[in-house]
Amino acid sequence: MTPLQWNKILLEEWLTIRIFLSLIMLCILIGCSNPDDSFQQTNPTENDLTYEVVMTNLQEPWEIEMQNNQFFISERNGFIVEIADGDMRRVPVALEKTLSNQPEAGLLGIAIPSEFRDRAFAYYSYADDQAYYQRVVEIKRTKDQWEESKVLIDQIPGGQYHQGGRIQIGPDDKLYITTGDASIPELAQDVASLAGKILRMNLDGSVPSDNPFPNSYIYSYGHRNPQGLAWDSDGNLYATEHGQTAHDEINQIEKGNNYGWPVIEGDEISEGMETPIVHSGEDTWAPSGMSYLDETFYFASLRGEGIRQFNPDTKQVKLVFSDVGRVRDVLATDEGLYAITNNTDGRGNPAEDDDKLLFIPFDMLSELPSE
Repeated sequence: MTPLQWNKILLEEWLTIRIFLSLIMLCILIGCSNPDDSFQQTNPTENDLTYEVVMTNLQEPWEIEMQNNQFFISERNGFIVEIADGDMRRVPVALEKTLSNQPEAGLLGIAIPSEFRDRAFAYYSYADDQAYYQRVVEIKRTKDQWEESKVLIDQIPGGQYHQGGRIQIGPDDKLYITTGDASIPELAQDVASLAGKILRMNLDGSVPSDNPFPNSYIYSYGHRNPQGLAWDSDGNLYATEHGQTAHDEINQIEKGNNYGWPVIEGDEISEGMETPIVHSGEDTWAPSGMSYLDETFYFASLRGEGIRQFNPDTKQVKLVFSDVGRVRDVLATDEGLYAITNNTDGRGNPAEDDDKLLFIPFDMLSELPSE
């Protein structure tokens, strides 16, 4: 064999090795997928956290409820998404009033009783002769839709912004409702108005006899725009609340107390008014739905874009999940956290398959840089 032939063989073998190595690198870059890759995505934080995408293409979702291993997710455009055994149904909600198209308005909070028998509660915004209101209603599940069956509270003031909207059934079997100040701050201090309050009612719509104000649904007042409610293991109620430009709050709610808006915010003090347990300072969380499990609160962040953890003993707040855009609500279970993104609400940057229901195992959570 001549030296020229020998060099040609060596060159061919070298090219073959180069091509083989290039194919390996390409496979690594694009991801050598397995059949389950359509249900798994990687959260691109510096810690390479992993989460599961349970459902995609939700439309302006607002609240997650779960009963008997079935999810119920409200959508602001007037639907409740039901998810069971991997199947999704988008079920219309037939309401007596026309949904408001104001920012932050629409079909908002839903509450599903623990003994679910085709009956639930909903909070929605509506327009009536150029005025805007919210109401709390009972809804019933029929064969093809949900239907408004009873009005429990009506004419909660609404506005361009600050509709509140979270409703939860508490450990005392009462319904708790958050309302915003309807962009009229002084209403939050007016105990004759339902705006800027946390309300409490019996499940039949009547006023509980042990409410702090006679014949009134008002449980606490002086709120700007509270959107998260959760109870600790001792039955203490906590709420998240949007600040004006920063100073987002977490408050422990005591009946009859005044939480200061618009008179005080942050660390400011005034006689007869409560300062928050913790606030965001000059940063912004834009906190929304909140959940509690194992001595820890988890709350969704919209502008803060992620899930934050709050320890009521140390008063510390940590960002533990991020990089999925705006997060509207979070639900803590023994297995991990479920969360809904809210990138289709007109303020986010939606991906092609937004919005999503996500599942994050607890061992995938980690303290992350806050900003």
